[in-house]
Amino acid sequence: MKLILASYSPRRKELLSKLNYSFDVIPAVCEEKSYSSAPLEIVKELACRKALDVYVRNREATVIGCDTVVDLDGETLGKPHSKREACEMLGRLSGRAHRVHTGVCVVSFRGVRLFAVTSEVEFYALDAGRIAAYVASGSPMDKAGAYGIQDSGFVADIKGSYSNVMGLPTEELGAILQTIKG
Repeated sequence: MKLILASYSPRRKELLSKLNYSFDVIPAVCEEKSYSSAPLEIVKELACRKALDVYVRNREATVIGCDTVVDLDGETLGKPHSKREACEMLGRLSGRAHRVHTGVCVVSFRGVRLFAVTSEVEFYALDAGRIAAYVASGSPMDKAGAYGIQDSGFVADIKGSYSNVMGLPTEELGAILQTIKG
């Protein structure tokens, strides 16, 4: 099975490699704007758009498209556009619980498989200095909600999938890839 990850995310690449599949990386080139306002619908729509964008040029392959957002009381927090926005996001998440949704779309000759996984994450209370130091590192700029669970040290508790919070729910994806591999 030729497998393609339609994402340049180093975290998704790392997580997919742990499933012991060889794969290529071909990032999708499509608009990352959703027509929905519901966080779960947003991640599913964008995951499908990304997977289909790559699949139309690679029909012999199985293509995985993904999208992740942070959901703070129904408001979607994507990737920050500036350091100021990253600081604001982290300040809003400080000391609170939020949800992380990842949509995954797998497209192959067997059809389209679409799912979303939700994890609940609780942050420690963060002071302005800790937020500023993390933002200065540059790490939050390519991450939904302006943080990485693997490198921020902000997470007090998680209910659900750790890999989902990183951007690729490997448990569910692994099961789907097994059925396609047959």
